[in-house]
Amino acid sequence: MFDRNDNMFNNNTDSITNQTSEVSYAPIDENNSMGKIKMKKRLKGFFKAVGALVLVATISTTSIIGYKWFEENEPLEKVEKIFTFGYSDKEKDKSKDSEDSDKSSGSESSGADNSIQIKDWVELASRKNALTIPEIVEKVMPSVVGVSSTRVNGTSTGTGIIMTEDGYIITNCHVVEDSKEIMIVLENEEQYKAKLIGSDYQTDLAVLKIDADGLTAAEFGDSDDLVVGELAVAIGNPLGFELFGSVTSGIISALDREITIDDKNMKLIQTNAAMNSGNSGGPLINSYGQVIGINSVKITSSYYTSVEGLGFAIPITEAKIIINDLINVGYVTGRPSLGIFCQEIDAMTARFNNLPQGIYVVSVNEGGAGDKAGIKAEDVIIGIQGQPITTYTEFNAIKNQYKVGDKITITVSRKNRDIDLEVVLEEASR
Repeated sequence: MFDRNDNMFNNNTDSITNQTSEVSYAPIDENNSMGKIKMKKRLKGFFKAVGALVLVATISTTSIIGYKWFEENEPLEKVEKIFTFGYSDKEKDKSKDSEDSDKSSGSESSGADNSIQIKDWVELASRKNALTIPEIVEKVMPSVVGVSSTRVNGTSTGTGIIMTEDGYIITNCHVVEDSKEIMIVLENEEQYKAKLIGSDYQTDLAVLKIDADGLTAAEFGDSDDLVVGELAVAIGNPLGFELFGSVTSGIISALDREITIDDKNMKLIQTNAAMNSGNSGGPLINSYGQVIGINSVKITSSYYTSVEGLGFAIPITEAKIIINDLINVGYVTGRPSLGIFCQEIDAMTARFNNLPQGIYVVSVNEGGAGDKAGIKAEDVIIGIQGQPITTYTEFNAIKNQYKVGDKITITVSRKNRDIDLEVVLEEASR
């Protein structure tokens, strides 16, 4: 490249020399000021040309040397990583830990780098598959059903989600609780009688089964991947089947929102997608048409005054554990229980009946954990593990920190005497 530039320089010089020699045939008076000016201009042009050629040669040389140095001192993988899109700090840390681990074990780190590159590009490509709201509705609507529950005091309606092509359906426990008969209505208005496979009051989940095949099952996503502010779409049957398949949209307003409903502590997804009575059990959907939550609760004026835009859904990642247990064994496994049936005593009831405020034991399951520990009907539970309690919420918050087989201390009030009892927690069967 230097030879080429040198030739260019020589050619230009010859050209300039020729011009000078051609002009030199005209006599120039050195004392003539005009002649001096012309000579200065020619010289100035000459030096400008030389300077431009030198600058081009310098830039070219620097580029070649710099490229060769970078190529010799920096591996290609590192260069590619700098320009990788969607490469979070957390993934960088994981990559660095992986590289350090590979180095310590004597293995090549390039394998870990390559897997990270592939993952990043796949994730980047998947983000291009986001659907419009009409596309989301078209995809999910066939998987949304109406749930009609006949009870002693009348009939109520809710929503359900088709989970499998052969008829397993997810809904809320409170939608089918104490039902004598459950009917399912599909999008095409076909009706089926449903069987209750299992329900869980604590998480407000239930699984139904209808005798059908070839149904359109919903696609389920991962609620752990949700980000506050992303799109959320709800489909359900608010206020009955006359508004079957109503669609509302909003955003994910908050994650892991702790809500206490009917003495149940729940961690829920919060959304401002409009929900009303009848939406319960329906899907909360992300921008890919995946179910990421089961609509369960709407805060209404019975809790607060003039509330709008506060809907809540059970995260599907947590719900699937419960659903699997309900289908496989009919109840949630691994949940600690005392085997007693209780009723909460508020401050007014306690004063009126001359009892301490706490949890009144209505009955004790024979042979259960409470029975073995000596808990009796009409006892009032006032403490657990040395901590005083007055509500179910306080009691369960402490009890649920322990697992089946653990021994805990329950304090009961019996005929104005406080008694500590050792209870070995057993698995709840229902």
